[in-house]
Amino acid sequence: MTTDLASGAATLQQYATDGRSSVWVAASAGTGKTKVLTDRLLGLMLEGSDPARILCLTFTRAAAAEMANRLNERLADWATLAHDAFVEELRELAGRDPDEARLAQARQLFARVLDTPGGVKIATIHAFCQALLRRFPLEADVSPEFAVLDERGAREALLEAAESVIVAAREEKDGGGLAEALAVVAGHVAEERFGMLMEGKEMEEHPTTLKRVKS
Repeated sequence: MTTDLASGAATLQQYATDGRSSVWVAASAGTGKTKVLTDRLLGLMLEGSDPARILCLTFTRAAAAEMANRLNERLADWATLAHDAFVEELRELAGRDPDEARLAQARQLFARVLDTPGGVKIATIHAFCQALLRRFPLEADVSPEFAVLDERGAREALLEAAESVIVAAREEKDGGGLAEALAVVAGHVAEERFGMLMEGKEMEEHPTTLKRVKS
């Protein structure tokens, strides 16, 4: 039974590494998703894809670094691996015996990637979107000098926004709408938790607050 499961998993992984197929891989942590993706990148380059035209996006910087390291390590190994072991690895990757031309091509892949400006593009989704905005700021209607806020900067901006709301409410005359709205919120949220309300954390930790404010 265990052998059948392992064989079935290996078959599915083999299918997922085929660059001609569009696949969605869902699996638990530690089951080989990163290896499958690395094999897929290797398979694409073995089939002739230009390393400069490959884009691999991940959610985190750590995952992007892990992918890049694994890819470079495999390619570096290919450049020096013993012939028999090299043939076996390519057989497992492609599902067929490699010919001499394929072996020579695979040996040269590491040098091709090193010669590619920036190497294979492996980045986070955020970094990719940021690069697009920097390349096309006018089309995206953003300032060419825009900066991406980190978590600390975002918290500071929210605090400044909260302070500006309070100051604006105090300066309103004749009981403006902002002052009235702030008075309603203040009746349900303590002063020390107003910042949490601005960040959305008050809603997460005390969902009944929103219901009280609406009522």
